[in-house]
Amino acid sequence: MSVALKFQALVRRPVVNSPTVAAATGLRRTAPWRRSYSSAIGDTLPLTGIKVLDMTRVLAGPYCTQILGDLGAEVIKVEHPVRGDDTRAWGPPFAKYQDESRQGPGESAYYLAVNRNKKSIGLSFAHKPGVEILHKLVKECDVLVENYLPGGLKKYNMDYETLHAINPKLIYASITGYGQTGPYSNRAGYDVMVEAEMGLMHITGARDGAPVKVGVAVTDLTTGLYTSNAIMAALIARGRTGKGQHIDASLSDCQVATLSNLASSALISGKKDSGRWGTAHPSIVPYRSYKTRDGDILFGGGNDKLFGVLCDRLGYPEWKTDVRFVTNSDRVKHREVIDGLIETTTKQKTTQEWLEVFEGSGMPYAAVNDIQGTLNHSHVQARGMVTEVDHPDCGPIKLVNTPIKYSHATPGVRTPPPTLGQHTDEILGGIEYGKEDIARLKQERVVS
Repeated sequence: MSVALKFQALVRRPVVNSPTVAAATGLRRTAPWRRSYSSAIGDTLPLTGIKVLDMTRVLAGPYCTQILGDLGAEVIKVEHPVRGDDTRAWGPPFAKYQDESRQGPGESAYYLAVNRNKKSIGLSFAHKPGVEILHKLVKECDVLVENYLPGGLKKYNMDYETLHAINPKLIYASITGYGQTGPYSNRAGYDVMVEAEMGLMHITGARDGAPVKVGVAVTDLTTGLYTSNAIMAALIARGRTGKGQHIDASLSDCQVATLSNLASSALISGKKDSGRWGTAHPSIVPYRSYKTRDGDILFGGGNDKLFGVLCDRLGYPEWKTDVRFVTNSDRVKHREVIDGLIETTTKQKTTQEWLEVFEGSGMPYAAVNDIQGTLNHSHVQARGMVTEVDHPDCGPIKLVNTPIKYSHATPGVRTPPPTLGQHTDEILGGIEYGKEDIARLKQERVVS
């Protein structure tokens, strides 16, 4: 049995459609919308049959739940009934509506990036009927993910203790800036603040330049990855124990964890770190980007043999025997000299010409591409990392695909990012709200 299928067997709880069988076995009866994502492809995905209530906004939380959705989970995204997820307004760019008479700029690229494979319900849990709806959904859910300040959901009776009493098997994941405990726990924390305070910004940027943030919100994304991994581990644990649990994930903890070898070096040596290195490596030379005639190329000469390959392909085999460059220690000592010689040479050709020179050499090398260059890269295209889906309001749109490939499953974009409240009627109907009930809730602005 494959790893994916073993995982599926562990985490999936049996579901039944017969109320008689459900009562006799103690198993929960599946709601009609539980089957809505089933397909020939979807049924083989590891998280098929898992239901997630997504109460997150912006990036870290939605990225986490999107990963779960990519792997087959049914994800219901709870959004403010009027404005929706904050990122719906974060633009330009926007994917324009096909209907020119429709007001608004369209769907924001930011929102589209992290909300595929989800269903949207517009719902206000500031209203008691909204909380009642959520409690009914919780009874049917395997996982809930939220990213409010610690204790922020307690006044709405949506905290872990309350929901655990409703569904003891629920896995409840909280994503915050600084965690549920500690002196900073009640601080709001965006990615860039955590990058600054937890060491990443200090080690990012040019050698003699100011600290800079990473070009993408890497701390948010890392936290989403860690949390999705923790949720899947908790599902496996529940398969053994039958019990759910609370997961406390924070941007600050995840950022400290990903300092990795640099944190280890500081802990072992007890010394101050060596600061920013741009694209260079503090202990390996040559290992950085170099200017070409029309751009940049990066070389990774991780050992003396590879340095020799670099010298030969650059046309200067004599560098291999130069006493200043024979070993990596020598090259580190004479970093500025060898880097200067290399860049003087690389400036003589275009990036593409150098790529052709090093093709098949065994030398790690790469062009420094912009985003469009990356998305149109032949390897990216060959790996299926860009896909096109049909959005209900915007028509065909291109999205980045899931990066994981299974031998027995095909994760991908099964459904486009939903419009606000696109599935409200379907979701409420699945928990036995009639058409008149739904119309009343909409009139009362509980749902949209």
